[in-house]
Amino acid sequence: MVAAELNSIASADPFKLGFYLISMWYKRTEAQKRFALFFTSTQLAGAFGGLLATAIGKMNSKRGYHAWRWIFILEGILTCVIALAAYFVVPDFPEHSAWLSEDELALIEARQATERDTTASDTLTTFPSILLVLKDPKVLLGGLMYFALIVPAYGFAYFAPTVIQTYHYTPVETQLHSVPPYVAAFFFALLVATLSDAAAHRFLFALLPTLLALAGTATLFSVHHDTHTEYAALFLVAMGTYTAMPMVICWVAMNLRGHMQRSVGIAWMIGFGNCGGIVATFAFLSRDAPEYRTGYAVLLGFLSLAAVTQAGYAGLVWAGERQRWSSVEKTRDGGRDDKSRWTALL
Repeated sequence: MVAAELNSIASADPFKLGFYLISMWYKRTEAQKRFALFFTSTQLAGAFGGLLATAIGKMNSKRGYHAWRWIFILEGILTCVIALAAYFVVPDFPEHSAWLSEDELALIEARQATERDTTASDTLTTFPSILLVLKDPKVLLGGLMYFALIVPAYGFAYFAPTVIQTYHYTPVETQLHSVPPYVAAFFFALLVATLSDAAAHRFLFALLPTLLALAGTATLFSVHHDTHTEYAALFLVAMGTYTAMPMVICWVAMNLRGHMQRSVGIAWMIGFGNCGGIVATFAFLSRDAPEYRTGYAVLLGFLSLAAVTQAGYAGLVWAGERQRWSSVEKTRDGGRDDKSRWTALL
């Protein structure tokens, strides 16, 4: 139990820090593709990780170790090697990256000039400053958006193998048939992210995949004797959920200004959101098998909540920008000064 807790603590930060670091290198109209690639790669790795675990399972009793020990040994060694390489390969923030030439740094700073609000000071992160960030209703709503999507994401990981297993596949065949929905979600998320960056818009590109996942879950809730339809519905759930999740993370993160606000906002959003996994754990109970109506109903509720909170966040952003530009118009020359160059992305 202690080892499991230590593993959870060690794996909690890299995910949040990855998004935080990416957000500091790219413009907001370029960031979604990077966020989607980073996020969906972890989901794809998890899908193929099951196949890897199945293969490693055949090493049972090798050198006197049970198969589950080999899983931790081999995957742990790979993790340590990659972590060591990352220390030398993963770049720091642009302004702290010694490997950048002066011209390259100047180019990055010029590209980021309109991406950062000059009124947002990068103060040290203190407890009062954390509370100040968390008082922003948009930050709180961002955490709720992600929480509402985490529940169906974790739920999918739990119920997908169960649904596929009802097709009377062997354990290995079940693992194999669990991979295609993740692969489809990977490419769909990248496609939607590319379109979102091109349109410089987030709301509809988060809402439509959420509705897609809602349609897939509704199908699973109502259809129980058509394996082809059920399997197709799994694709809809995976494609919708795993596309909307990096969309809302990028949307909220890139609308936060400065290092301090962005670091606190991302930590809150993902930290609070991941608590949704607790709900998903108790949504699909063995007593509800094989239809799992209660579990699907829970997922339908949280996907609906995700759609509502996305609309609410878009409304807050729109209202804030409207108020912001109204104040800009009242400036002495009626033009845009340095304080108005930064604009939240809807």
